[in-house]
Amino acid sequence: MRIALASDHAGYGLKVEVAKFLAGRGIETKDFGSAAGETVDYVDTGAAAAGALSRGEFERAILICGTGIGMAVVGNKLRGVRAPPCWNIFTADMSRRHNDSNCLTLGGRTHSVEDALAIVRVWLETPFEGGRHARRVDKIRALDTCATGK
Repeated sequence: MRIALASDHAGYGLKVEVAKFLAGRGIETKDFGSAAGETVDYVDTGAAAAGALSRGEFERAILICGTGIGMAVVGNKLRGVRAPPCWNIFTADMSRRHNDSNCLTLGGRTHSVEDALAIVRVWLETPFEGGRHARRVDKIRALDTCATGK
């Protein structure tokens, strides 16, 4: 599995810890920014990583800003990206089981490192259930080509 990583300055420290965690599991990553001490707009780094996911260059992405909310908004603007902000293990688990999320968003100001790594672990290990949920995810995918939501 290849995972795209991105953060803004508020998520940088947590991104470093997530990258170490993933490396320890033998998961290849690419960091789309930010760098240490660099102040950036989350939109720019998030769009770069989520864009690479959208183009099929990565199987998943993890985006980290102050709360995870801004990165979720950015990620969900890109075709094929399903990017929930996951606040805890339960939301991470359900995002995979029911929504087949391929992009996890976290908050550097809202998650402890310990909690964030537990969320990442669950998100990585939880399979998509398919079944009735596949029908719903297909409907979400169909919205990728819909300009008005109708």
